[in-house]
Amino acid sequence: MNEAVPKGAPSHRRVLRIALPIVLSNATVPILGAVDTGVVGQMGEAAPIAAVGVGAIILTSVYWIFGFLRMGTTGLVAQALGKDEDEEVAALLTRALLIAGAAGAALILGQAALFAGAFAVSPATPEVEGMARDYMAIRIWSAPAAIAVYGLTGWLIAQERTDAVLFIQIGMNGMNIVLDLWFVLGLDWGVTGVAWATFLAEWSGAALGVWFCRDAFRNPAWRDRARVADPARLKRMVAVNGDILIRTLLLQATFTSFLLYGGAFGDVTLAANQVLLQFLYITAFAMDGFAFAVEALVGRYFGAGDRPLLRRSVTICSQWALATVTVLALAFALGGPALIDLMATDPETRQAARTFLPWMIAAPFLGVAAWMLDGVFIGATRTADMRNMMAVSAATYLVAALLLVPPFGNHGLWAALMISFVARGVTLGLRYPALERAALA
Repeated sequence: MNEAVPKGAPSHRRVLRIALPIVLSNATVPILGAVDTGVVGQMGEAAPIAAVGVGAIILTSVYWIFGFLRMGTTGLVAQALGKDEDEEVAALLTRALLIAGAAGAALILGQAALFAGAFAVSPATPEVEGMARDYMAIRIWSAPAAIAVYGLTGWLIAQERTDAVLFIQIGMNGMNIVLDLWFVLGLDWGVTGVAWATFLAEWSGAALGVWFCRDAFRNPAWRDRARVADPARLKRMVAVNGDILIRTLLLQATFTSFLLYGGAFGDVTLAANQVLLQFLYITAFAMDGFAFAVEALVGRYFGAGDRPLLRRSVTICSQWALATVTVLALAFALGGPALIDLMATDPETRQAARTFLPWMIAAPFLGVAAWMLDGVFIGATRTADMRNMMAVSAATYLVAALLLVPPFGNHGLWAALMISFVARGVTLGLRYPALERAALA
């Protein structure tokens, strides 16, 4: 099972081999959203576009909560690989798929309450809500597959097989786009056509992921009930995933609060903030490659108890991360105004976004430590530290916003968000020596 995993010490080439497919994979995500919007836009009405947008946001937000399965699986599998525990590597895949199946089934059974709660929080017109409900009623049946993809990709990332992750993403999004065009433009199925396209694409993506993970099924341990259901191992997996879930919810609460705060400054500022958040998403997508690389490498050498190679992994990945954020900051400084104009046509929104653009130039540098250390701590499964430092970061953001927003307005809000990035990076950095000591224990 370990044959696909590169051997030897961490190197720049090895890091790039892990990171670049992830960066390319992330680049396909906005293309799918654009096609979804574009095909329903050909119907000539605003309601279908809004319905697909609302339905997709609700389900994506719910599925994103289960992102802990990707991160937790990567850390645990990487450590098992470092310890040469092939049986545990196979059993971890089974556990991840069982969790995905249970979570997906729970969402299907609770869909009525889920949809009602979502529209109570974010009401829409009766026409849009009706179409969105039709869209979600179809897509919710692929919830087990969508969540399973998190576990499957986490398992592959730990094996440093990110080329397979790229193929899964391209295959899934490619099928979605082709089916979008056929169902909506060819068969005139409208909003339900977009939903069926995504439903089939998500199940196909999960099936492709299982095929890429087929090595695990050659080891009898994948179906060994005693090992898969081992109480101690299950307890550890639940603890790791639970910590990451709390951390994810705190992070989501911070960004939701940021958007709500921004709404108090009027529609123009709110729109400008939404445009500028795309700069942050671009940065996060680019950083994911090196964060995932450090997860896989740190997990392997943490499991092996090899402190020098663990530290070398962190150093090399961080060097590439710093180079990346430098390029991004320069790109935002030179091309930021043009990118703003591409995303917004309203003159007032463009001007407001330009006013706050310096925060986006600074953001890659201010956030790089937090992004990379998240990867380090995921690989080492030091998730309690991640949870606790995210709580400190969220509290720091709240205090900073309360102090800075009244005198400085939207500048104060952006400053509070940047301060929270720095707080997370600093606090995790202070916990890093304990992580290295734990690797030797």
